[in-house]
Formats: sequence, structure tokens, C-alpha cells
Amino acid sequence: MTGANSFSVRGYGPQRAAWTRLFARDSLARRLDWPILLAALTLSMIGALLVFSATRNRTEINQGDPYYFLIRHVMNTGIGLALMIGTVWLGHRALRNAVPILYGLSVFGILLVLTPLGSTVNGAHSWIVLGGGFSLQPSEFVKITIILGMAMLLAARVDAGDKKYPDQRTVLQALGLAAVPIMVVLLMPDLGSVMVMVIIVLGVLLASGASNRWVFGLLGAGALGAIAVWQLHILDDYQINRFAAFANPDLDPAGVGYNTNQARIAIGSGGLMGAGLFHGSQTTGQFVPEQQTDFVFTVAGEELGFAGAGLIILLLGVVLWRACRIARETTELYGTIVAAGIVAWFAFQAFENIGMTLGIMPVTGLPLPFVSYGGSSMFAVWVAVGLLQSIRVQRPMSA
Repeated sequence: MTGANSFSVRGYGPQRAAWTRLFARDSLARRLDWPILLAALTLSMIGALLVFSATRNRTEINQGDPYYFLIRHVMNTGIGLALMIGTVWLGHRALRNAVPILYGLSVFGILLVLTPLGSTVNGAHSWIVLGGGFSLQPSEFVKITIILGMAMLLAARVDAGDKKYPDQRTVLQALGLAAVPIMVVLLMPDLGSVMVMVIIVLGVLLASGASNRWVFGLLGAGALGAIAVWQLHILDDYQINRFAAFANPDLDPAGVGYNTNQARIAIGSGGLMGAGLFHGSQTTGQFVPEQQTDFVFTVAGEELGFAGAGLIILLLGVVLWRACRIARETTELYGTIVAAGIVAWFAFQAFENIGMTLGIMPVTGLPLPFVSYGGSSMFAVWVAVGLLQSIRVQRPMSA
């Protein structure tokens, strides 16, 4: 045989047809937002190098294996990618129908933390230790269910064409849905996660088209709530010390101000191009605590310099830019709200994490999205990427 038939007999015809379908105009691969995917994956790979640099000599935590945290970070990224694929396959619209179940499971998870099953890590009683070196932080997944739950309520009648904007009753229902897990997380207390959730609520309300009076009202209520938390002594001593160190950077540099003081030294010593990967004196000398998690940005600042740290911020900016574009271009309010909630989450958490290493934000123990070591955080942010991809995939293709 000759020609096309011969090509098909050799086995190349079906493969070529599959390749053509994969990148056809209406195919899944063409509809994916590749800048978000590549930027997030690059951040995770940079994070793997930074985590390895921060932990390879830490024999007291790596169980004598310099690759212990590196392997686990890569595994967490792989599981995160699988969760993203699963989320795209299910679709954000299908998950909309499962919101009550997901919400119930997430609230149940954070309630378990308040039982004897909960464990304290770095002062925060927000973990469930599973054994074998694995632990779970349920509050990370609550961020997702708050976004999905509020979006489901706020967009229901608007997407159905019954209303132009969410009415007051719907807004109150959405706020009540968010308030329950926020109050539980506050009891842990995990102040960093509460701050992120509050920002998510504000972002969701802004995207929903609800009256700005709700936003201003929440800001005022938040200010009063912060005063009440302080006056009622709900915060633990370590949290009060962190705010004191933020308010006065020179306060007790060998005590409560040690973390932020050493973080600024590490970042400042990096200069333009850094000391070189694995050659940072602050990192090698283990002067900055929790460099694989909360303070991973200090490793980038010291070893990769302004250029490397700037690259991380640029990649985070790409993720946020594309997420904003997805929120703007989707044709349904539900998708817009979900994407906007994710933008608010990623933007604030990244700003808080980087800001606390620079001394412009208080230390709250929030990981840097995609970069910091931690399974719960990694899984949650990749599920969020899956939601963004699903919103883009299921919208009509533009001409």
C-alpha cells in the first residue's frame, strides 16, 4: 500500500489523528489556560529547590535524609496536579451541586481540630496528625468551600435570570455560610487563615455585584471584631508577640523579633543576583526558622537575590493576571465569583507571606502559594487552579 493507507497501516494514522484532535480549536488542550499552568508549575519547581536548600542540612527534621523534604515537595506537587486534573474533569458546575457535601466535610474537618485529634504546630492548633510524618490542615480546604458556597448562593438567582444582582437576603445567607467556619478557625486560633478567609469574603462580595454597603459594613465590623479579639484576650501569647514585633521591629531582636530580624538580614544580604543556590550563609547556618514553609521567600532573597525573588513575584503576578482575565471573560456570575475569590485568596496570601519576611506585615504563619512546603496548602492551591481551568474550559470559545 502507498499514500495515506500505508501511513495508517504503519500505525501513525490514529496517532496523528489523536494529536490533531488534541490541539484542535475546540479541544480541551487548546481551551486550557497554559500561562497559569506553566507559571504555577514553575513556582512549585522553584519551591522544590528552595525547600531542598533550606532542609538538606537540617538533620534534626529531615530524619538524616537530605532529600526528605525535596521528595515530599515534589510528591505534593504531583498529587496537586492530579487534583487539578480531577477538578477540571468534574467541572466547577458539577462541584456547584456538591457544595453542601463539600461544605459539611470541611466544617467537620476543622471541628476535628478542636478535639483531642488536633495537634499544635508552631503555636497554631490547626493540624490533624495522620501518622508516618503526614499531617493535614483542614482550614486550607475551607478557603475553597467558602468560595464555592458563597458563589452558589450569590449567583443562583442571577444566573437563572430572576435577579440582576444578589438581594439582601441572599447576601446575608452567604455571609452566614462563611461565618461558621471562620468562627471555628478563630477558636483554634489560626489568625492567618481567618485573615485570608475575610479577604476572600470581601473579594466574593465585590465580584457578585452586591451593594458596596455590605463591603463597607464588613470592614467596619472587622475593625470592631479585631478590637474585641484583642480586648477579650482571645489571641495566644505568641500571636500577641508577633504583632508587638511588627509594630516595633527593634523589639527584642533575640526574642520575639528574632524571626523577622533574621529574615530581613537574609534577604538584604542577597543583593541583585544572590549568593548562589545552596550558598546562602543565613540559610546554611539555619538562622531563619521555618525556611521551608513560612519563610521560604528568604531563601530566594538570599540565594537568588533580587532577580530570583522578583521572578517569583512575576510568576505569581501571571497567575493573578490570568485568573482576573478568566473572571472577566466568563459568561456566568458563578464562574466570575469563584475566579474572583481565588484571586483575592492568592493575592492576599502571597502579599502577607512576602510582606512578613520584609517586615511590612505581621508574622502569621501563612505559606507562599505553590512555593512553600506543605501538603494541605499545595493540594488546595492546585484545586483552585483546577477550578480556574474548568471555568475557562467550559466558557464559549471566542472568535
